[in-house]
Amino acid sequence: MHAQQMIETHPHVRGRVDDVLVRCIEECYSCAQTCTSCADACLAEDNVAELTQCIRLNLDCADVCTITGRMATRRTGSDQEMIRRMLDACAAACRFCAEECEKHARMHAHCRICAESCRRCLSACEEAGRSMAH
Repeated sequence: MHAQQMIETHPHVRGRVDDVLVRCIEECYSCAQTCTSCADACLAEDNVAELTQCIRLNLDCADVCTITGRMATRRTGSDQEMIRRMLDACAAACRFCAEECEKHARMHAHCRICAESCRRCLSACEEAGRSMAH
């Protein structure tokens, strides 16, 4: 991903941007893609009715990850407090989604992969939040 390059070329970067935040941005976008794909794969499963909550959380997590990545990428007039709050919300969405996907991981490889992606994003969001607090 080109997040680092884009931020480095921004003419008026506001707020603190470091490798931890860039990694978080990249994990957010990756997780959004993985959750979207997992929801779609769940819809194709024979037992789709049993996966309703998983699909819902996949889609919710994808949306929260996308907007968190977008907000953290925007550097003009950056609002660090808003970004920290979004990182917290994203971490929570990833936690809920990972927990649900883990319930189906033995039966569906896509749920296992999604849970792993959510855990990585959760960790990246928490680390970025701590980094911004300093």
